[in-house]
Amino acid sequence: MASWSAHSPSIVEYFEGEDFYRCGYCKNEAGSRSHGMWAHSMTVQDYQDLIDRGWRRSGKYVYKPVMDQTCCPQYTIRCRPLLFQPSKSHKKVLKKMLKFLAKGEISKGSFEDEPMDSTMEDAVGGDFALINKLDLKCDLKTLSSDLKASIEKKSSKKEGSNELIDPQVIEEKLGSGEPSHSIKVHRGPKPGKGADLSKPPCRKAKEMRKERRQLKLRQQAPAGAFEGLQAPGQPASSLPKAKSNQPKSLEDLIFESSPENASHKLEVRVVRSSPPSPQFKATFQESYQVYKRYQMVIHKDPPDKPTVSQFTRFLCSSPLEAEHPANGPECGYGSFHQQYWLDGKIIAVGVIDILPYCVSSVYLYYDPDYSFLSLGVYSALREIAFTRQLHERTSQVSYYYMGFYIHSCPKMKYKGQYRPSDLLCPETYIWVPIEQCLPSLDNSKYCRFNQDPQAVDEGRSKEPDRLRVFHKKSVMPYGVYKNHQKDSSEEATVLQYASLVGQKCSERMLLFRN
Repeated sequence: MASWSAHSPSIVEYFEGEDFYRCGYCKNEAGSRSHGMWAHSMTVQDYQDLIDRGWRRSGKYVYKPVMDQTCCPQYTIRCRPLLFQPSKSHKKVLKKMLKFLAKGEISKGSFEDEPMDSTMEDAVGGDFALINKLDLKCDLKTLSSDLKASIEKKSSKKEGSNELIDPQVIEEKLGSGEPSHSIKVHRGPKPGKGADLSKPPCRKAKEMRKERRQLKLRQQAPAGAFEGLQAPGQPASSLPKAKSNQPKSLEDLIFESSPENASHKLEVRVVRSSPPSPQFKATFQESYQVYKRYQMVIHKDPPDKPTVSQFTRFLCSSPLEAEHPANGPECGYGSFHQQYWLDGKIIAVGVIDILPYCVSSVYLYYDPDYSFLSLGVYSALREIAFTRQLHERTSQVSYYYMGFYIHSCPKMKYKGQYRPSDLLCPETYIWVPIEQCLPSLDNSKYCRFNQDPQAVDEGRSKEPDRLRVFHKKSVMPYGVYKNHQKDSSEEATVLQYASLVGQKCSERMLLFRN
């Protein structure tokens, strides 16, 4: 992974101290505390390593809660899709969708009776408070103009190595926030053409009918009567077993074939949002209108609050560079929108990052008219299935990151329903099964999950002098940079940054210092 990004380093600007802002969960006016930095560009490997240390992005602002001080501690949570089995309530949501698609049936009763329907959005309550700070503190144009003034278009040699880093490359990243080198962007198929990456390979209706007949015969026949019989397009190992009570897989429940006279058609398209693909640009306005209605109806925002600028900054702009290694996913790594098209119109959008080891959920917004479909639950299940699909081609992609789990906030505890899942220890950054964490969280909002009292953060900053700094047109190790600094507070700021990002990221990323 490091070889892809060796000539395209992440560029970040760390904001010293801590940010205090209104908590989106408990509504404490200044109770939410975090460390933050602006990412002008970032490799997917660096972001993977950062979220494995408790960081998370909101647009291009990357922040890390101060876990032992913030009012509502936010624990990074990941699901293990390869072992995931849908619960009874998950199956109910999937079957509800299938009935709606097949017959147009709408479930009666209160939709809030469904688990998680009251808060289908991702853990972003605090993120909206951060958006307000971005307007004042992190505006890209203002920031980049200050940075560009100190950069000349000439090469500087990294001390102690043969690596050359061109400040022009850095300048373009600081100015645009996009990769400056030529990138071959994978373009998804046009509607009606090519393979849909979010669906399994198409099969003929005749083959599917034959498969269903064989399954029915298996269920009726004695065990072993059809041994060796193989359904078309399936390896023998994946054939359904003879037991009639075998639970259906997640894919069986999602991709169950619809009747020819189905009432509705659902299509899921994955489009790259940064840098924006032609498909993303073509659907931008329609997608924004869904977001605006979602914010106004679900979050009660006034009409002038969910602006195009806010939508772009929060859900479309991303510091992640598009990367297309030969052994990676067909769509590449980076930031995407997973669009849910019903009968030719967008009804929901899942914002996701595809990283070296996971699919990371950023946000979901949907048309409130379709709340009865429990789209928050449905989209999470589709993203788990999508992770499993990516794993088939790229085996290291094997986790689904759901953002933050907030045990102290009842409406945000729903993420613990996707099992098996793990929480990140806020002190040693190891993953601990959620079942082992819940008893401690019932007693205290802040917990160290690692039960070994002697254990330490193995990825901590051990050699801060090796941290890379970008200063006055040059890239240099911190050991050289600090010899020219007279401000005593500068060292404290840089060392705080190093302790938060860890040794690996501190050596790879460029920390801009003015």
